[in-house]
Amino acid sequence: MRITLRQLEVFTEVLKSGSTTQASQQLALSQSAVSASLTDLESQLGVQLFDRVGKRLVTNEHGRLLYPKALSLLEQATEVEQLFHAGNGALRIAASTTIGNYILPKMLGHFHRDYPNIPLEMNIGNTEDVVKLVSEFRVDLGLIEGACQSSELVSQKWLLDDMVVFCSPENSLAKEKIVTLDSLQSAPWILRENGSGTRNVLNHILFSLLPGYRIEMELGNSEAIKHAVMYGMGVSCLSRRVIEEQLKNGSLVEIKPEGVTLKRNLYLVYHRQKHLSDALKKLLTYCDAEHLISKFV
Repeated sequence: MRITLRQLEVFTEVLKSGSTTQASQQLALSQSAVSASLTDLESQLGVQLFDRVGKRLVTNEHGRLLYPKALSLLEQATEVEQLFHAGNGALRIAASTTIGNYILPKMLGHFHRDYPNIPLEMNIGNTEDVVKLVSEFRVDLGLIEGACQSSELVSQKWLLDDMVVFCSPENSLAKEKIVTLDSLQSAPWILRENGSGTRNVLNHILFSLLPGYRIEMELGNSEAIKHAVMYGMGVSCLSRRVIEEQLKNGSLVEIKPEGVTLKRNLYLVYHRQKHLSDALKKLLTYCDAEHLISKFV
C-alpha cells in the first residue's frame, strides 16, 4: 500500500469543503489533481469515501471512519516537521460566549507568555456551536457552559461558575432582600437564546420552578442583555464573571431568589479519537481547575 500524506490531506480538505473545486483552491492544486488524488486513494483502499450525488460529494460511512485517522496522521506529520523548532503547531480552540469573552483571554495571555511559539486560534459561539466544531474535528478543544452528552466526545468538569439573577437599581425587586419565586415568575425576563449554556442551565435549575415565566426578549449577546437590564427592560441571569464590574459600580443589582442556588459546572471537551499533540497536552495542563484557580482567579 502506498498511501501518501498528500492523498490524506486532499481527502480531509474535500470532506471539510464538500467539493473538489473548493479543496483545490485551499490546497493550491488544480481540480483535476485533487480528483486524481482522491480516486487513487479510494482505489488503494478498495472503497468509495464519498457518495456522488450529482456534482456533490457526500461523505459516507467509509469516509467518516477514515477522517479522524487521517487527521491524526497529518497532525503527527506536522509535529515531525516541527520537531526541531520551538513551535508545535497552532492550537484551535472553541469556547462558549461567557468563557470566550470573560475567562479565556486572561488564561490564554498567560499561556502565550509561557509558550510564545504556539499559535492560538479561537472561535466563540454558543455551547451547541462549540460541540459541533469539536465533533467535526474543526477545533482541538472546546470549553462550554454545560454538560455534553455526545458519546463521541470526552467531557470533563473544569470550573465551577456562580450564576446571578440581577436587575437595574430602579427595579422594585432591587429593594427586596429575598425575592420570591412568584415575583420572578411575573417579572419580564431578558434571556440568552436557546442552545446557549447559560439558557440550558436556567431551564433546568430555575425555570423549572417558574411555570409560565414571561420572556420579554431573547438576545444572543451577554453585553446586550446587561444593557437591556440596565435600562429597565427586565431581569436576567448571567455568570457573576460577566456582570462583576456592574455589580461593583451599582449599575446592576443582584437579586437573591428564595431557596435557589444557581451554580453550574463549566466543561472542557475534545473528541475521543483526537490525537493529543504536545501543544494540546500543554494547554490541557493549563486548563486544570486547581492550577487555573490558584493562578488566574
